[in-house]
Amino acid sequence: MTKQTILGRVAQLAKANINSLLDQAEDPQKMLDQLIRDYTNNIREAEEAVATTIGNLRMLELDHKEDRDAADEWGTKAVAASKKADELRSGGSAVDADKFDGLAKVALQRQLQSEREAKDAEPTIASQTEVVDKLKSGLDQMKIKLTQLQSKRDQLVARAKTAQAQNQMMDAAQSIDVLDPASELSRFEDKVRREEARALGKQELAASSLDAQFEQLDSLGDEAEVAARLAALKATT
Repeated sequence: MTKQTILGRVAQLAKANINSLLDQAEDPQKMLDQLIRDYTNNIREAEEAVATTIGNLRMLELDHKEDRDAADEWGTKAVAASKKADELRSGGSAVDADKFDGLAKVALQRQLQSEREAKDAEPTIASQTEVVDKLKSGLDQMKIKLTQLQSKRDQLVARAKTAQAQNQMMDAAQSIDVLDPASELSRFEDKVRREEARALGKQELAASSLDAQFEQLDSLGDEAEVAARLAALKATT
């Protein structure tokens, strides 16, 4: 992936409206996880692109400095050769003076060439510097967004767990309502009361039977008394 493509991707992700994306998502947590993966991968790729671009920029800057230094050095040599030529010419050595003037011209040509090379490199250096600055800025924004995404995901997961726990609690509460322990106790109490009533009925029935037996005994006693009195009457007559 070229650094231009990465730069565009970084800019696009850095400007992305996370809240808007989440609002449109069917499953926000899955989308957050995917966004985190995308941001992490693009940050890693962008960091590699930034490192490469910075390396190239530093090489261009080093070459530019060497060209500038070379231009200064050739300028110094041109001045020295020119002065030497002037000294020789003043001393009557015109041939040697011309030789040193020739050296001065060569030095000036080299100076001019170094200056031209340094100047030609300056637009490229400026362009690369701008790219590096944009990539660094985009990276910083993406890292901030990544932190926000991770925080939102953690919040969403926590909310989901809370909602799940609340739903479980409500389901349990509904199950308790359906069972209605109060009504179960009421039914059990009714059953106990029916058993108690049944026991009372049996007791009453048993008591009635016993009274009938005693009444029967009383009746037999009366009959015996009558028979005895009848026998006594007969004995006196």
